[in-house]
Amino acid sequence: MKIKNKKICGFLLAVCLLMWILMPGLSVRAADRVQPVEDDEIVIVIDPGHGGSNLGTQSGHTIEKEMTMVTAMTMYQELGKYDNVKVYMTHTDDRDMSLKERAEFAAGVEADFLFSIHYNASENHSMYGTEVWISCEKPYNAYGYQFGYLHLQAMQEKGLFLRGVKNRMNDQGTDYYGIIRESAALSVPAVIIEHCYVDEERDADYIQNEEGFAEFGRIDALSVAKYFGLKSSALGVDYSEEPTKLQQASADSLVQYTLMDKTAPDVCEIELRECDYDTGEVHLTVRAADYDTPLIYYDYSIDNGQTWSRLESWPGSNALTGEYTDTFQLDLTIPKGVRPNITVRAYNLADLYKRSNVLAFEQAFKQAVAQTEPAGEESEESQEAIPAAAPIDHSLKSIGTTTFMPTADELEEEDTGVGVLTFLKLCLVFVILLFFIVLTTQIVNYRKKWNRRHRR
Repeated sequence: MKIKNKKICGFLLAVCLLMWILMPGLSVRAADRVQPVEDDEIVIVIDPGHGGSNLGTQSGHTIEKEMTMVTAMTMYQELGKYDNVKVYMTHTDDRDMSLKERAEFAAGVEADFLFSIHYNASENHSMYGTEVWISCEKPYNAYGYQFGYLHLQAMQEKGLFLRGVKNRMNDQGTDYYGIIRESAALSVPAVIIEHCYVDEERDADYIQNEEGFAEFGRIDALSVAKYFGLKSSALGVDYSEEPTKLQQASADSLVQYTLMDKTAPDVCEIELRECDYDTGEVHLTVRAADYDTPLIYYDYSIDNGQTWSRLESWPGSNALTGEYTDTFQLDLTIPKGVRPNITVRAYNLADLYKRSNVLAFEQAFKQAVAQTEPAGEESEESQEAIPAAAPIDHSLKSIGTTTFMPTADELEEEDTGVGVLTFLKLCLVFVILLFFIVLTTQIVNYRKKWNRRHRR
């Protein structure tokens, strides 16, 4: 049957063109693991950080070398439940061991990957969150990025704040961290897993006892199993049947998203929306942006930088997707008798900050609030004229969102939410359905006309 209706032909041509444009998107699938594995058997080396006279970081009852050993041993035991995998530890006793010796051990057993287990601390005991350090050398940068992204997704599900997958270079332009540098020199991929900060209250909840250390080991093992697509007859799981989605990367290039930013955020400014001297309420609008890397923290001062609040998570911050809210409302309650000079700092993924303008107030606030010492770090000048402030109640409301995204080759569309690609797919389905409805209607009308002519 020949269809003579020109409108239908034009419509069909438009549909075909749209399908040609969108068909590549319809075949989007999980990215392949960049790292090749030549043998059927995977060789994994786990390195408990520190040991012997090297205690690692300490905070209260926690000693890092003891924590890393519990986490590493649990990871070792969990990975031992999978088929076709050999698991080694660089050491199981409390000994001094150089970073080069650890890398040489991994190379000696022909390791496919070395995972160095660590916990974190900061100089001012203010930082918190989890991060994975990877190599700046090709192709190990891509290997580390794919594993690190996968692992941090699991850590985020546990509730930890994300500090990103990143690398750090030394003055020579090579890897700053010795275990990664020494391993790369021996052709062994390696990453450092910094599970959380032991000296910050928001992370301390995860490491109250050995069970907390062990739980991190189980998460580490599961991430490794998913990364390599391992199978376990004992556990009844097979991650090779339905490979875990990995992020796009190339062995021939560095993932730009992982390169450490060396500059502070580009913009940070605050604006007064309203204030009430009688109640102590101050409502600010905070705007900030970094054109190279996401924002992850902010803090504020009411005494022009003499003392600072504790670090808070930047609203909407996601170090994996690069998203953060670029404008939000910050609500403060100023203690009685304080004439504030308010300023805010915005921190990026490299822990570099940009300080905002200062909002100076003409008079002291009258609200009656109990007088206590302010939370946060203090400088040597903190005992000057401004009265001691009570802890400041604050809340925030998101207003806008900024996204710092890797290139299309580096990040696939996120699974959460309805993205552009999903919307286009739905449009295509609707267009195709509409086309068949119109086509069916035209065919029916054509047959009716044909029947009328033949009845005559």
